[in-house]
Amino acid sequence: MLELYTHPMSPCAQKARIVLAEKQLSWTAHHVDLAEKENLTPEYLALNPLGVVPTLVHDGRPVIESSIICEYLDDAFQSTRLSPTDPYARAQMRFWMKHVDNKLHPSCGTLQWPLVMRPSLMKKSEAERQQLLEKIPEKPRRERQKRLVAMGLEAPDVVDAVSVYRKTIVEMETALAEHPWMIGTEFSLADICLAPYFQTIQQFGWQQMLVDCPQVSDWFARCRDRPSYQEAVAQDFSDELLQDLYSKGQQAWPIIEKHLQTQASHR
Repeated sequence: MLELYTHPMSPCAQKARIVLAEKQLSWTAHHVDLAEKENLTPEYLALNPLGVVPTLVHDGRPVIESSIICEYLDDAFQSTRLSPTDPYARAQMRFWMKHVDNKLHPSCGTLQWPLVMRPSLMKKSEAERQQLLEKIPEKPRRERQKRLVAMGLEAPDVVDAVSVYRKTIVEMETALAEHPWMIGTEFSLADICLAPYFQTIQQFGWQQMLVDCPQVSDWFARCRDRPSYQEAVAQDFSDELLQDLYSKGQQAWPIIEKHLQTQASHR
């Protein structure tokens, strides 16, 4: 039996859901309300001490960390292989997965969190907010969220996040000039782990970030067209939700654009 503790807008959870869909596996969903910090309840922390989504439970045994979950599913259910057999290609796949985990995911959270999660927290009292934030197990994540709660998109973290996104896009453009998918001719976990972070760009209407990178734009369009993406990601975004996210994104765009222009002038 497969169970996934998930949230519709979590890129990490989207990664796992795409793998489940690619392999056509049956699973049970458990929704974790991140805005209300259900991921920090004692019950959830007992399952996932890091207090993040997703958590996969396979026959009663939890597996945590999204990239590890993706590789676990690929190893445990081999009907559709999503990892190359060639050692060098596999290393390149893991490079991109590690880049997502170490760089792109924190940057995505920095850009998305103030627009999506912060409004709910701001309805609580200062004492309630601080009490919830203090429950975050990892200090870097805890301190970053405190800054984002206090300052929103004016937090200094946003400058670095925009820079990481832009550098990632440029590096991907170079890679995709050589082959249709991130590590070659076959769709792999590298593509799956990157794609949700471009959902963020799309939902906020920030496609200008890709304006000079046509290979990346084409790659993401092909990712979106896959049945697995439609099932695992797209169907969770209603027209009403997409309209709300687009509106939030357009309000935030002047700040994002300012950072992009500043970085461009420094190159």
